[in-house]
Amino acid sequence: MTDKTTFDADLQRKIDMKTKPHGALGRIETLAAQIARVKGSLMPKMQTCQLTIFAADHGIADAGVSAFPQEVTRQMVLNFLGKGAAANVFAGSVGVDLRVVDAGVKGAPFDQPTLLDRRIAPGTSNFLHAPAMTETQADEALQKGRELGRDGTWDAVAFGEMGIANTSSATLLAHKTIGVDLDVLTGRGTGLDDAGLSAKHAVLQQAAKRTGQLNAKETLMEYGGFEIAMMAGAMQGAAAAKRVVLVDGFIATSAALIAAKLEPDCRQAIVFAHKSQERGHAVILDAMGGEPLLDLDLRLGEGTGALLAWPLVQAAARMLTDMASFEDAGVSGPA
Repeated sequence: MTDKTTFDADLQRKIDMKTKPHGALGRIETLAAQIARVKGSLMPKMQTCQLTIFAADHGIADAGVSAFPQEVTRQMVLNFLGKGAAANVFAGSVGVDLRVVDAGVKGAPFDQPTLLDRRIAPGTSNFLHAPAMTETQADEALQKGRELGRDGTWDAVAFGEMGIANTSSATLLAHKTIGVDLDVLTGRGTGLDDAGLSAKHAVLQQAAKRTGQLNAKETLMEYGGFEIAMMAGAMQGAAAAKRVVLVDGFIATSAALIAAKLEPDCRQAIVFAHKSQERGHAVILDAMGGEPLLDLDLRLGEGTGALLAWPLVQAAARMLTDMASFEDAGVSGPA
């Protein structure tokens, strides 16, 4: 038997010998096993988690694909720093640390000491007409993300985003990577009405026709956002550091898709927190074999869904470490 086979057998035995009927804790048992494999331990600790919110702007916003103006990205960064957003409230309620990264917000750099400045440029180019970013910019964003994913001592990490028009970017990343039609993937984003949705779909169709078949790196360059690229790198870095990676909604899952295409080994660390109301999210989840922990009709982003899933991750780990076995408790096992 290989070391991995032995570990997996010991892990399953440990789960099965807890004081419960076989499989009675359902997907919590599956989650616990995943956590143990990521940490390489039969006694994994899930005590600390950090949420990183990556913010950047998108040139495609100029094509009118969002219900909100582009300056909202910058305003929301200040709201995060002022602890007034949903992500701040949820992070505080579940005991998760939060930091905000400027990956490429439009305008001058912020003068905010608590903001992490990792700016690539003040927004991407409009991918309706040209690649969103250069190869050098994509590489820089991925590398800065990997560094952020590796740093610190947290047991788990979650990643959120802020960027007006980034559902358009995520939609085309998915379209070009998994080949699903834009009719299926294109959603309302921040709340487009029917006319707005139709116009967005037309813009994305036109942008998609600009390129042919692409690999994951080329897809990121052509249609990605700096916050998405940096988040993909952060997922890779965190997975390499043996951290559980809590993936939020549609945008974050598009980053996970790119991350896993570029570095397949990082997939094992990814826990899909929830299924978003954004219509393309379920499609990417299916393509990645992802089973989200929650389905709450969320579509905000910011890492909010990942934050709500964190207590489930903690509970799953504690089931492994704290729950008694039949032998420990003096309880008779199954006949």
